[in-house]
Amino acid sequence: MEKKWWHSSVVYQIYPRSFKDSNNDGIGDINGIIEKLDYLKELGIDVIWLSPVYKSPNDDNGYDISDYCDIMDEFGTMDDMDRLLDEGNKRGIKIVMDLVVNHTSDEHKWFIEAKKSKNNEYRDYYIWRDGFNDKEPNDLDSIFSGSAWELDKETNQYYLHLFSKKQPDLNWENPKVRTEVYKMMNYWIDKGIGGFRMDVIDLIGKLPDNKITANGPKLHEYIQEMNRESLKDKDLLTVGETWGATPEIGKMYSNQARNELSMIFQFEHIMLDQEGEEKWDLKPLNLLDLKRALSKWQTALGDEGWNSLFWNNHDLPRIVSRWGNDKEYRVKSAKMLATLLHGMKGTPYIYQGEELGMTNVKFNSIKDYNDIESLNMYKERIAKGYKHEEIMESIYAKGRDNARTPIQWDDSEYGGFSNSKPWIDINENYKYINAKNCLEDKNSIFYHYKKLIEIRRNNETIVYGDYNLLCEEDNNIFAYTRKLNDDTILVVCNFYENEAKFNYEYGFEDLEILLSNYSDSSTNLRNLKLRPYEAIMYRVK
Repeated sequence: MEKKWWHSSVVYQIYPRSFKDSNNDGIGDINGIIEKLDYLKELGIDVIWLSPVYKSPNDDNGYDISDYCDIMDEFGTMDDMDRLLDEGNKRGIKIVMDLVVNHTSDEHKWFIEAKKSKNNEYRDYYIWRDGFNDKEPNDLDSIFSGSAWELDKETNQYYLHLFSKKQPDLNWENPKVRTEVYKMMNYWIDKGIGGFRMDVIDLIGKLPDNKITANGPKLHEYIQEMNRESLKDKDLLTVGETWGATPEIGKMYSNQARNELSMIFQFEHIMLDQEGEEKWDLKPLNLLDLKRALSKWQTALGDEGWNSLFWNNHDLPRIVSRWGNDKEYRVKSAKMLATLLHGMKGTPYIYQGEELGMTNVKFNSIKDYNDIESLNMYKERIAKGYKHEEIMESIYAKGRDNARTPIQWDDSEYGGFSNSKPWIDINENYKYINAKNCLEDKNSIFYHYKKLIEIRRNNETIVYGDYNLLCEEDNNIFAYTRKLNDDTILVVCNFYENEAKFNYEYGFEDLEILLSNYSDSSTNLRNLKLRPYEAIMYRVK
């Protein structure tokens, strides 16, 4: 495998609306991000993945784009964006843009034109079908609940929207659409961005008439064309959001010889605590399932693909609340989860606030929630007869607003995010969970992440070493080795709050602790008892 800069990089995702408000309108903005670049430099990250900042009416918090080459008024101006790129470069931080090209906003000029008539030159930029027996063309569902088809009364045809009805799907079979997308990508590449995170990119090859949405037959043909027209020889980080990927599909995307993407996000591990098809139907995580899922991806890609490592993003609940303990063991369990992930092979992604141990939020009323997916699900389930309390438990566990409450910078009113009421309420625990407290405490979660980033930067074994799972059937301990030539790194994590014994028959005799979440962890593996959430990274001498 040819070595790439992004193999040893660590990416930090910023959700701009909730990161830092510089002008006190209650909404985070680009200048707020610039204010905090030194904080990110201190953490040690070298890439920012920036959730969408393009012009948008905000039906889905910026993932409904009305102009790809302009900036949302609430976030600032293109001059601010240019300054962010410049200030990032000064600190060795690249900016990766969110590429949302499965759909646009219904307020995009293409769709406004497309609706005018069946003969409009932009009509074929989107996917239109006649109804069937005075109903939708078929029973394809929207990911945001309800039908994926919306009737346009002016032309008496339905258009496809796999998400909100204000997010009509682009027709990737139309070569003009593809050309427009590559032109837009080149506009941003010429500005000096470091790459793209590609939103639901596995949907662009859809065949709606056959009800095929992900992994359509022309998907990889389109991505290879995208590579030729925009990405080739640019040395950019490109990561695709691919909910339906298997390791074999992962290799198709990320094998360097295929000229597609650097890596993908796959979500197999993220779906382990749901019952059936719906993320809202909850079940406890089985640690053996998690080991199998993560280890499969660690080994199956081999040298033919590359992993993304993540617990959190803007669509997912906070990991310390989800699979850690966000009460008495919040700090210990957050550090354990970080150690477990950052010791693996792949590019790690930190979601804003993760390095502070920010937690899920429980708002008192459904009216306090903002996320369109949660609100649609609530309405749909109330109509089906679910109890309010039951629905709220699902939202508390899995709702996307868990990740979207403002970053807790300090203990002042509104958590130092803004001097005025934020667009969504701040988590009430900001008084003690905040960046100021973390920066003042050398044993904080922040400094644990900083150390993990340093270890990756200084150890090729963490970047390129072979992965081997230990204690495969142990219900409490997640342990593995990373080996490159004569160097071995051992990671041992107690995943729960009960004491657990590390039973590994072949023992390692001479160990040095690179990092632990306890100050007095043992180097004697003969009879190693791990305390609640204890996580130790050893170098085998």
